[in-house]
Amino acid sequence: MKRILVAMFALGLFACNDTNENTKALEERIEKLEEKIENTYKPGLGDFMSSIQAHHSKLWFAGQNENWDLADFEIHELMEAVEGIQEFHKGRKEAEMIEMIIPPLEEVDKAIEMEDPTKFVSSYTTLTNTCNQCHHATGYEFNVVQIPDTSPFTNQNFEISK
Repeated sequence: MKRILVAMFALGLFACNDTNENTKALEERIEKLEEKIENTYKPGLGDFMSSIQAHHSKLWFAGQNENWDLADFEIHELMEAVEGIQEFHKGRKEAEMIEMIIPPLEEVDKAIEMEDPTKFVSSYTTLTNTCNQCHHATGYEFNVVQIPDTSPFTNQNFEISK
């Protein structure tokens, strides 16, 4: 009986040792994965803002040409960029303040859904003004957004495809 107990005790110690080794191996893997995640590319705020600037401009020309499909695409690209800022830049004042832009984005989206050029211009103007308010609130008042007068995208036709 003593031998059986000693054998079971020895097996128990061996099993604990194996568990400790597995735990250490898993902890090392977790640390390596956390390091990889930490070093993974994350778009900077400027990357998102450049994207927003491009889509803001394209949205204007799509709306002016009543190309509602393209306008719908561009407004959703803007919304995705805002979500990206909120996801990748949590804790920054800019990420917190960007919430103010969501209601104007939704108003532009409604104008597009209604295919209403007058409502589009009005809501787009509000969106543009809200961008400037956000820039002012976050200390970037030197970065003034305006309604574009010429498209920087000479390689894109904003008219409705026939």
